[in-house]
Amino acid sequence: VQLQASGGGLAQAGNSLTVSCVVSGRTSNSFTMGWFRQPPGKEREFVAAIRRSGHTTYADSVRGRFTISRDSAKSTVYLQMNNLQPEDTAVYYCAADPNGILSTIRVIASYDYWGQGTLVTVSS
Repeated sequence: VQLQASGGGLAQAGNSLTVSCVVSGRTSNSFTMGWFRQPPGKEREFVAAIRRSGHTTYADSVRGRFTISRDSAKSTVYLQMNNLQPEDTAVYYCAADPNGILSTIRVIASYDYWGQGTLVTVSS
């Protein structure tokens, strides 16, 4: 299984950006898909996840601004980020969890497969 993230870049505060993650080797429908981020000098943190059922979970810091979605035909997961803020600056990683247990959906160790990360920089 391979995950390829793309779509990062530079955005101004208040603007929007969408990052994508293409899953190959197995269909993305086989997994709970998650997005994590690692701000400069900080630990990696949970951002959002979408289960096989379509149920979504968000970190408090992004709820209402970010939307996770999936296109099964393209085996692709998206993270649409609106009203970006400088504190959203980070490397964004997509990840795949083959078990999809709701109680551990925010846990890094639940995810077996990871993409390479894509950098999002938000200027004020």
